[in-house]
Amino acid sequence: MDPVRLSVLDRSRTREGHTHPEALRDTVRLAQELERLGYHRLWVSEHHGVPGVAGSAPTVLAAAVAGATRTIRVGTGGVMLPNHRPLVVAEQFGVLESLFPGRIDMGLGRSVGFTDGVRRALGRGKGDAEDFEAQLGELLGWFRGTSPTGVHARPVEGLTVPPFVLAMGEGAGIAARAGLPMVIGDLRNRDGMRRGIDHYREHFRPSAWAAEPYVVISGTIAVAGTPEEARRLLIPEAWSMAHSRTHGTFPPLPPAERVETGTMTAKERGFYESGLTGHIAGTEEQVAHELETVLKETGAQEVLVTTSTYDREALLDSYRRLAAITSG
Repeated sequence: MDPVRLSVLDRSRTREGHTHPEALRDTVRLAQELERLGYHRLWVSEHHGVPGVAGSAPTVLAAAVAGATRTIRVGTGGVMLPNHRPLVVAEQFGVLESLFPGRIDMGLGRSVGFTDGVRRALGRGKGDAEDFEAQLGELLGWFRGTSPTGVHARPVEGLTVPPFVLAMGEGAGIAARAGLPMVIGDLRNRDGMRRGIDHYREHFRPSAWAAEPYVVISGTIAVAGTPEEARRLLIPEAWSMAHSRTHGTFPPLPPAERVETGTMTAKERGFYESGLTGHIAGTEEQVAHELETVLKETGAQEVLVTTSTYDREALLDSYRRLAAITSG
């Protein structure tokens, strides 16, 4: 297949028998490996109060990743803007860009805390997500020095930190109106993804940040020596998602063999089986064919891989194989 710009979102997923600090260090080590493999970006995520995710402070983790690497772009996928004051977010990215010039991305999402308890702890409510477009405009204003408050953000003004909108819900329209690059998933909902991309391109307004639409498609991709091995990479996350849907909490990733030998209720089994379908997974030849098809359908300029699994060595092997088939 033709070469494609390839990036990774690592959510610092915790694993059974391992600690949250280990998960964060795993992310930093993964970034170093991805840099050697020629990946374009490594992004980190924001989750609060989730047992299965260690990444709660994405700009702090991004600083650690950038400090441990030299060339790979580093950013967030994303900072959930409704959880924060735009000035503080601008300052954090201004500091990152000042320390690691030309390597920082500002991926921004519109979700608020996952549960009522987390939202209360953050001092936010579900309705705060409705203000995302205004918050985004305020955030970008700090970089342009156009804040109406008379306050000047330091060291932000005049810096260029590429902003990306995570297109959840109304995100495609927001990204188009703001003239920003858009990240859209997931690969399991191809029709919805294409509709979002079409809407984005149709309504895109050129801006100081982007003269043309820029589309990043995101989703799970697993590559292994056999289709069965690739499918096993999907098992821990599929089980974890099924557990969260039936128990209300998102747990650490279990080993695939424990899931395969364990028992599930009929409801859990239904969510689990659903979680194994629709991803791009298989051998190099199978993944190359399916990924090429998706890229032709969407016209995307970049792929952001979001795979999580218990076996970190198998995950790294998958990334090696994927880099080889997408490098041309």
